[in-house]
Amino acid sequence: MGVFRTIVFPALRLVVWAAIAVALLWLAFGRGAAAEREAAASPSAVLEPATAPVVRGDVVNTVSLTGTIAADPSTTVKSTAAGEVGRVRAEVGQAVQKGTALFTVLVPVEETAAAPAADDPAAAPAAPAAPRTRTVTVTAPGPGTLATLDVLPQQQVTVGQEVATVSPGTLSVSAPLTQEQQFRLLAPPTTAQVTVPGGPGTFECTDLRTGTPEAATAAPDPTGGYVDPYADPAQSTTGATVSCRVPDGVQVFSGLSATVDVTAGSATGVLLVPVTAVRGRVGTGTVWVTDETGAQTETEVTLGLTDGTNVEVTGGLEEGAQVLQFTPGGDQVTDPYAAGGMYGGY
Repeated sequence: MGVFRTIVFPALRLVVWAAIAVALLWLAFGRGAAAEREAAASPSAVLEPATAPVVRGDVVNTVSLTGTIAADPSTTVKSTAAGEVGRVRAEVGQAVQKGTALFTVLVPVEETAAAPAADDPAAAPAAPAAPRTRTVTVTAPGPGTLATLDVLPQQQVTVGQEVATVSPGTLSVSAPLTQEQQFRLLAPPTTAQVTVPGGPGTFECTDLRTGTPEAATAAPDPTGGYVDPYADPAQSTTGATVSCRVPDGVQVFSGLSATVDVTAGSATGVLLVPVTAVRGRVGTGTVWVTDETGAQTETEVTLGLTDGTNVEVTGGLEEGAQVLQFTPGGDQVTDPYAAGGMYGGY
């Protein structure tokens, strides 16, 4: 029994502890190495770039804008003659038409004195004739309401002096354009569909026109000129606007907001690709065509209408071709706080 206690049991304990140590070493090193070898032997996942087919479909170039209803500006009336105001023939608030008489101006007529008779050189010159005047009538330049009239009888006026204003009494809808929207409306139609929240149903707005407002009359920038570094440049406003006239009889008011839908062309049964697949949006662009092996070929295309999601391809591609859904190195907004950005390093 003493032999077991002093020799056998200690030997068994050593064997058990040795087995435990070996097991721990295998778990720590052998199993991990085996997993690495297995992972190395297995092929890794390969991410293929997304593609999109060239398909036939319909496209409607409708641009939806957010605008404001405002009263059309008044027309300034200027005096067409210099002289004394004779008779005022209109009152403020009166409805006028083009040619309606507003007031008259008495313009002096200069006359030369009569020469003495030839047979009597000593005769005194004839007395000057009484001063004569001719009457000039200042009229309204167009229909509307006489908003102001700043003349009184016997007042002196000069040519070109501003003497009255005529309010047309009409309303217009005006909406700003972003860069992308301005390119899509290079050839806008003459009408638009306008919807006023809580107002009448959608109505047709006529006399559609685009332009840039005068700097003196342009609304102040509420942002104080701040430029969002994360903003898409294509979505920034350009200062250009679309405006159209509200038809007579439509019950809306100045200051209301409105949605203006301008449809500038449509096409049916044409080749289409996603706008994200094209570098360039107007006239010409570039796409990347892929083949069965995944090889990519940069291809120039000619472009037509777009609805903001798809763009018409008028040349350079065939139906069924596969193109990259997103252009390589497409436009991205740079993080100004990233390394190398505007504020990188702060």
